[in-house]
Amino acid sequence: MELHKQQQAFFSTQKTKNLSFRRDALKRLRNAIVEQEDAIAEAIYADLKKPRYESFLGETQFVLGELNAMLKNLEFWARPERVAANLANFPSKNYVYREPYGQVLVIAPWNFPFMLAMTPIIGAIAAGNTVVIKPSELTPNTSGILGNIIEKLFDPEYIAVVQGGVEVSQQLLAQRWDYIFFTGGTQIGKIVYEAAAKYLTPVTLELGGKNPCIVDETANISLAAKRIVWGKALNLGQTCVAPDYLLVHHSIKEKLVQALKDKIIAAYGEIRSQSTDLARIVSDRHHNRLKSLLEDQRILFGGETVDRDRFIDLTLVDEPDLDSPLMQEEIFGPILPIFAYTNESDIAKIIEGYEKPLAAYVFSRRKSFQKEFITRFGFGGGAINDTVIQIADKNLPFGGVGHSGIGAYHGKVSFDLFSHKKAIVKRGSWIDPPIRYAPYTWPKRIAKWIKHLF
Repeated sequence: MELHKQQQAFFSTQKTKNLSFRRDALKRLRNAIVEQEDAIAEAIYADLKKPRYESFLGETQFVLGELNAMLKNLEFWARPERVAANLANFPSKNYVYREPYGQVLVIAPWNFPFMLAMTPIIGAIAAGNTVVIKPSELTPNTSGILGNIIEKLFDPEYIAVVQGGVEVSQQLLAQRWDYIFFTGGTQIGKIVYEAAAKYLTPVTLELGGKNPCIVDETANISLAAKRIVWGKALNLGQTCVAPDYLLVHHSIKEKLVQALKDKIIAAYGEIRSQSTDLARIVSDRHHNRLKSLLEDQRILFGGETVDRDRFIDLTLVDEPDLDSPLMQEEIFGPILPIFAYTNESDIAKIIEGYEKPLAAYVFSRRKSFQKEFITRFGFGGGAINDTVIQIADKNLPFGGVGHSGIGAYHGKVSFDLFSHKKAIVKRGSWIDPPIRYAPYTWPKRIAKWIKHLF
């Protein structure tokens, strides 16, 4: 691929390692997004009918926040880090240098088509890499404006957008990259990982999973319902950290279900298909998949579907069979299964029956229960008494574990992610202790003490 060769040659010029060069690129990107924020929101609306407020909150303003963090801290994060030296290297000064990997490939998804493309790009630029971005073909309007912004700002030998579908992704993955960043489903993530393994290319995989949400008998039911509804309704459930199913203590199940119904109506009206505060499903294929998941289910609330508008109502499903398709895959839509539990072993039986999810949530006033939840179950990240908000703090890493992903990013973690950490020892020459040199007649007498030097 010619573009790959061009970026390889450009990285070899060492220009991207210059901090002023990186800073200039980040500033130009920030200015362009500020200027075109309305146009970006319009493009996202054309693809997903995402409310403008959600586009600003979860797409453009999130990206601008990442850019501001990088610009504010770039020099500090990039400078060599002094670390303590041990006696074995005396006299010496030890450092960690951060250097770019080189050529980075970013494959972005469709659900947050601007933010999930731009955020890893920002980290890669800040760390001094060249970048090729493959946005989703399912959101052509957003992918188009993203491509226009990048093409106007940067030469393709430095940063380039490659449009297309599965075949284009396959062509890109056939190349040898220095780093690959992929956001999407677990099955495609395995394909990306396999392609990267051919060249021993390091990867970050941001995937998903069945994110549990537990509500115990001590929770504030009204507040829990409001926050669960918001987390599930965001982008009409097409969010990798949305609650996938609820586990509710049996003593409050009826109250919580009623509270969920009330909060849905209060936020989105009696006829949600007419609400301008709800997005739409991205494609006919995903719309039909979600419709099929509702077949033969006990629906407590919602269930309306509008094919011509690709709309699925916020739907509460009562105790679906764990072997049903609804519970065998990540839902990625506005359907919320609800299960009653009696004790904590019931919770563990369901959660531990799945791979480790990207997110998990618990609503409880009991600190002991909160602690048990955090320490017992493996998941990427989560929140106590809220949903989704863990991704908003740039001081927190965002990433999965196991089948929900590899690696993490956001803020400084993004900068470190796209930087190789090179260990350097600067050794003094004014003294040269003889303990490491042969003949070992004398050193071996004190061998058992040598370990204390390290």
